[in-house]
Amino acid sequence: MRLKGMGVAALLLMLVWVTTACGGASYTPQEINEETDVCVICKMAVKDNAYATQIVTKDGQSLKFDDLGCMNEWKQQNGTDTIGAAFVRDFHSNQWIPYEQAYYAYDPSYATPMAYGVVSFEKQADAEAYIQQQGAGTLMTSEQLASHSWAVNRDMMNMDGHGHGDAHGDGHGDDGMKMEAESGHGGDSSSHGTEADGQAAHGDMEGSTDKAAGEGHHK
Repeated sequence: MRLKGMGVAALLLMLVWVTTACGGASYTPQEINEETDVCVICKMAVKDNAYATQIVTKDGQSLKFDDLGCMNEWKQQNGTDTIGAAFVRDFHSNQWIPYEQAYYAYDPSYATPMAYGVVSFEKQADAEAYIQQQGAGTLMTSEQLASHSWAVNRDMMNMDGHGHGDAHGDGHGDDGMKMEAESGHGGDSSSHGTEADGQAAHGDMEGSTDKAAGEGHHK
């Protein structure tokens, strides 16, 4: 009886260990807050729409992106070892889908927030229907996206008015700083010029006074 009880206890312990090891932690995507959420990569606001994507790290952090291409860029920069789960949204329902289970339609002409042109779907038939409706595109899986070029359509980006430049951004960047610096420098130059003009005028007044005094003394 005792041995039998020990055997049952050992079996239960093994089941708990197997469940923990195989099942792992459960990762749940957070809702999008448009007032506060910004893309981890490009710093643009994350909209509560079909293009939002999300990574939940193994330590529970939620990393949100406004475009699937930005999420891929984060993976390229940081690797995948810390990722607990990655999520995309179904284009029609906005429901979160595990990245690996979704189907994707790609074409450079697709208008996505950062012009990567990849749209996600829960069902393969919906992705195929979207491609047919758009009149262009390629059906892809997450495995195929692993070797995807992830090129940004610069023409589409300029049409949308985002203005990447060489890196993601809001279009202000170095040019904005340069303009501001030049404006400030111009202001200082103008100020210095005014001061110099004042000093010159003051010198002319003193010279005229001395000249008049000398002429009076000569008379």
